[in-house]
Amino acid sequence: MSPRPGLGSRPREHSIRCGHRRHPRALRRALRRAHPWAPGGGGRGRRRKAPPPATGGLRRVLPQALVVACLAGGTTAFVADDKAVRLTVDGVPRTLHTFADDIGELLAEQGLAPGAHDIVAPAPGAALADGDEVAVRYGRPVSLTLDGQRRQVWTTAHTVDGALRQLGVRAEGAYLSVSRSAAISRRGLALDVRTERTVTFLADGRERTVRTNAATVREAVEEAGIVLADEDTTSVPPASFPRDGQTVTILRITGGEEIREEPVPFAVERTPDPTLFAGTEVVDRQGMPGVRRVTYALRTVNGVRQKPRVTSEETVHEPVPERIRVGTRRLPGSVAGADGLNWGALAACESGGRADAVDPSGTYGGLYQFDAGTWRALGGTGTAQEAPAAEQTYRAKKLYVSRGRRRGRIAGRGCPGEGVRAAGRALVSGVGARGPGRGGKAQGKRAPRFSGRRRPDRWVGTGPTLYR
Repeated sequence: MSPRPGLGSRPREHSIRCGHRRHPRALRRALRRAHPWAPGGGGRGRRRKAPPPATGGLRRVLPQALVVACLAGGTTAFVADDKAVRLTVDGVPRTLHTFADDIGELLAEQGLAPGAHDIVAPAPGAALADGDEVAVRYGRPVSLTLDGQRRQVWTTAHTVDGALRQLGVRAEGAYLSVSRSAAISRRGLALDVRTERTVTFLADGRERTVRTNAATVREAVEEAGIVLADEDTTSVPPASFPRDGQTVTILRITGGEEIREEPVPFAVERTPDPTLFAGTEVVDRQGMPGVRRVTYALRTVNGVRQKPRVTSEETVHEPVPERIRVGTRRLPGSVAGADGLNWGALAACESGGRADAVDPSGTYGGLYQFDAGTWRALGGTGTAQEAPAAEQTYRAKKLYVSRGRRRGRIAGRGCPGEGVRAAGRALVSGVGARGPGRGGKAQGKRAPRFSGRRRPDRWVGTGPTLYR
């Protein structure tokens, strides 16, 4: 009596997968030995009599038939789930059996964990079937310097030549830092590639073009057969990378050195002084320029002199600052008894209207030709020619008032001469102070000529007067 189909239950997965893959055949042999009457049994069976119909016997045979049916169904499921696949890891193939449902499960069973730069084909999520081929290629880091440009790339190639093809680098005639056949480990390598380039040199009036894979312009110059002297250089930095189609000029340089001593300007220190009238400046200390020693580099490039370049400098003497006192005192607006007089005419005759005029002897100066003693007696500081015109006129008025007012014309027959100039000298410095008489000449010392002023041939009319 055979068991009815469907009564047996499929064994659990863990019980199916344990043991050797030939477990179903061994199981059948065991069943034959234990139950010679089972299908496929190999024992010499004695011809047995048919058992008498009895309900007890059927009850004993039925469980055994059910066990045989269950074992046969589990073995069939075990054989159906087994898959034979071909797995190639980094070019090394192997065939294995697995119960994995997809590529990712297969890789996990084999202890493989692909990274972001690794390649898995088919994709890890693809379903796995019997007879499939799976390839895993590991990524390898390459520090690639291509024609002077460095970058980090990844490749799954095992050799330098394969990596160049994979990266699309045309390396015919190029310089390679390692051999094309060199292997690339999973740790990667550094690769320097310099392709052939065309570079043109202009030197000594000639043009030379070369094909080179040199790393620097200096190396390319040597390949072109150009010799650089001690100070010669190129129009681009010699250590720079030569580009394809680049034109480089050779600079023939001669030069020397020059040392010069140059003045250093002094500073001016100004201090307010309330005792001086506004506009008056008194120099307490003259400034002295310093001296510095400067070294210049002189260069001639391809026959053309270049601008000297400072290479060093040192101070020989420090400059001495100039100290000046600046007046802040307000100048009085008028002097009683002298404001209405013709001071402009007198200044024109005495100094040509120049506040800084000095006579050739250096004794008299200013608009009205004060001597130093008279100027200081009137409260002035320094010399008259150093004071502003307004202060000179103010002190001349004070002198006029202090010496006494002498009415009448102080004009003679011409200016300069013994008329106005002598009268002005008598007025301001007291020389020949007898004063003029009515219609007469002013008595006094003849005024000297003034430096820088041309003496007029004559004045038309009676000449300027102190009184308007």
